[in-house]
Amino acid sequence: MFQGLTEKLTAAFKRFRSKGKLTAGDVKEGMREVKLALLEADVNFMVVKEFVKTVTDRAVGTQVLESLVPAQQIIKIVNEELCAIMGGEVAKLTIAPKPPTVVMMVGLQGAGKTTHCGKLAGLMKKQSKRPLLVAADIYRPAAIRQLEVVGEKLGLPVFTMGDKTSPVKIAKEALKYAEKNGNDMVFIDTAGRLQIDEEMMDELIDIKKAVNPTEILLVVDAMTGQVAVDVAKTFNERLDITGVILTKLDGDTRGGAALSVRYVTGKPIKFVGIGEKLDEIEPFYPDRMASRILGMGDVLSLIEKAEQAYDEKQAAILEKKMREATFTLDDYLEQFGQLRKMGSLERLIGMIPGVKASALKNAKVDESVIGRTEAIIRSMTMAERTDPDIINASRKRRIAAGSGTSVEDVNKLLKQFSDTKKMMKQFASGKLGRRGGFPIG
Repeated sequence: MFQGLTEKLTAAFKRFRSKGKLTAGDVKEGMREVKLALLEADVNFMVVKEFVKTVTDRAVGTQVLESLVPAQQIIKIVNEELCAIMGGEVAKLTIAPKPPTVVMMVGLQGAGKTTHCGKLAGLMKKQSKRPLLVAADIYRPAAIRQLEVVGEKLGLPVFTMGDKTSPVKIAKEALKYAEKNGNDMVFIDTAGRLQIDEEMMDELIDIKKAVNPTEILLVVDAMTGQVAVDVAKTFNERLDITGVILTKLDGDTRGGAALSVRYVTGKPIKFVGIGEKLDEIEPFYPDRMASRILGMGDVLSLIEKAEQAYDEKQAAILEKKMREATFTLDDYLEQFGQLRKMGSLERLIGMIPGVKASALKNAKVDESVIGRTEAIIRSMTMAERTDPDIINASRKRRIAAGSGTSVEDVNKLLKQFSDTKKMMKQFASGKLGRRGGFPIG
């Protein structure tokens, strides 16, 4: 995510770090490189102009130039201004004082509107809401069926009246249905086009008048950069949107849309799509995004993912087993399962502070290692999982054959497990210092 921009900004900051003291000329010269990096990242020109001016004005102050660590002070200012451009604070979904909360999803075809209609509704379901999906796109072939499939996967009801009823009537009837059936949130999937046209906009305006939505969320593809910003600007002028969902952010190496949409429209980015799975949607945190753009990682998001994946009771049981040295291969298998729940390993590694995008550029995290580990353990008997010491040569050959791996792979896993148990014993006895880790591969 934002790999290209991160690398260019890092290179620009080297100019500041290479000098013990900075002059106003040094700052302006360095900011020219920052300006070029942002323009190459497809950030809106007016955004770049305002950003560079603000940072430069703050950076040439005596507090920075006379500081013992001026380069760090400038990076701090850049971080703060990046955060400010993207909205400063997280913008939450507005909930209507009287249900149902009506969320109207709008956007062009191909941005992921239908999928993210479901993703957002699914996220709300996890927060104890009772969402209703509404199929109001009667033009795109299979749009209704697509929403029904998404609803089935998420266990959410889908309101549809087929493709012969007007979208305005569908939206109005959906509200009546929601009130009658206790659905406190209604997500309306509206029609999009390959490009903005008057007919589409007029229909969206009619739906807005008919249902008076609490939120009008524009879904835009982050990878289209400045095009996404132009689309957001037009939709906002016609519909007065309340927020934006940026999709495909995991594939956006430039960052133009994320850094421009808020400034150009005045409307916040509320959510981001970070993958193809239906649970891969997150609130947009400007401060965390600014930190990741500058290569500082995103520890808070990493912690949150761990908290979501780990059950408190399981954690307590694991802690007890570590103290009592009764950790088994079944427990080891359980930990790999929890790791899987946290998502892509490459994405998790990208959240770790100090991990440079360039270092990961040609590296591919081999997630099949987890799959092989699980297969090997599942090919063992209960006795072997509880007491690996009984696994002799013939058992190893049987386990390797059953898991589709080699005896070498089995030996490697058993060695890793043994090392992990030793580390846990040291930890339990208080002998483990700064060492630590969970060996994989």
